[in-house]
Amino acid sequence: MLAWGLSGCGTQKDSVASDISIALSPAQLDWIGQNIFNNECSGRLQCLVHWNQAEAFPSLGIGHFIWYPEGVNERFVESFPALIDYMEQRQLDTPEWLRELEPFNAPWPDRQTFQQAAESPQIAELREFLAGTQGVQAEFIFRRAKASLGKVVAAAPEPRQSGVKKHLQMLSQTPGGVYAIVDYVNFKGEGLSPDEQYSGEGWGLLQVLLAMPAPAEIRDTKEGDPATLAEFRTAARAVLTRRAENADNPVERDRWLAGWLKRVETYKEPVEMGSVPGVSS
Repeated sequence: MLAWGLSGCGTQKDSVASDISIALSPAQLDWIGQNIFNNECSGRLQCLVHWNQAEAFPSLGIGHFIWYPEGVNERFVESFPALIDYMEQRQLDTPEWLRELEPFNAPWPDRQTFQQAAESPQIAELREFLAGTQGVQAEFIFRRAKASLGKVVAAAPEPRQSGVKKHLQMLSQTPGGVYAIVDYVNFKGEGLSPDEQYSGEGWGLLQVLLAMPAPAEIRDTKEGDPATLAEFRTAARAVLTRRAENADNPVERDRWLAGWLKRVETYKEPVEMGSVPGVSS
């Protein structure tokens, strides 16, 4: 069982972030991981090692973790090196050529070079390694989201902190709500980096929670409320649309936005709770 929780450390901001907890069975975590894999790759193993057009970096694994080549330092938070660090902490046998990289930068300077190496033994080994470690990648995604919750609450304007906390409490009570939080953090980040903004507007989890209506006091935070998840979807659509409209590169508006909005529509409870192993109806 993986426990998700926030605990205060004595400060006022820490106390605001407490009392949000959830535990996921391995089967429930696997369900979330499979959803993320389908969102990023449509379940295709070939997509585990990929370089999107109009991007200056490859995207790897079930969460399309970013890995910057040498000299590339864009606004998006790099995550693949942290994944490999986590795997090594778990004592997984990572590919030898990865371990030998110094510094740990993507070895392909651009997309053209990557495509020329698409059939190389290195990429084949990396794809096979990522295909065989999907469960650990899902665990890494979960733990990243877990670690961000207190920071997200504390980063909200003080008058909004209790509302942000309550939204997270409500979402954390059901598989669909947990999936929405975990996937969105992996997908668009926590919303805490000042670099991840267009025209001064971010697009991470914090911005989505702030775009939600103030939570109704009559809602019982001990039980999931489908209205909260619906409000999360609505807010996420608005935040992602704003990002695309603020972007200098029209590809975000013309090509990527439709896929982002389709992804947000998957933030729903399973039609049958029994379809999620370890979750009772």
